[in-house]
Amino acid sequence: MALIRKVDCVRLYVPNLDAGLAFYRDQLGHELIWRTETAAGLRLPESDAEIVLQTEEQRQETDLLVDSADAAANVFAKAGGKVIVPPFDIQVGRCVVLEDPWGNPLVLLDTSKGLFETDSDGNVIGNISPD
Repeated sequence: MALIRKVDCVRLYVPNLDAGLAFYRDQLGHELIWRTETAAGLRLPESDAEIVLQTEEQRQETDLLVDSADAAANVFAKAGGKVIVPPFDIQVGRCVVLEDPWGNPLVLLDTSKGLFETDSDGNVIGNISPD
């Protein structure tokens, strides 16, 4: 069975979330799924992956979904990869930052705490139980 299940999101830095939404949502037509003070998830219409606009880190990142970030870190390290940032908690589950033998960074996450629950305006108000 393959370790990586699918692309979860492509994270893009924007210096101002409202300006990013004005471009990606209002001009390019991507529907808002969820929003916090520092990030917003936008729908990719032919996929369940998201574009995530965020204001905290000035870099682009692709997040990949796994069943368990902790187990994935172990499998990845045993296969010859490197754990750069050990597994840590995020709002929806756990995350780990890895590097393959050729120096490619990978961010793997799981949704063991459940996906975001939002109000009618898309604001995150909690998590939907994973059960």
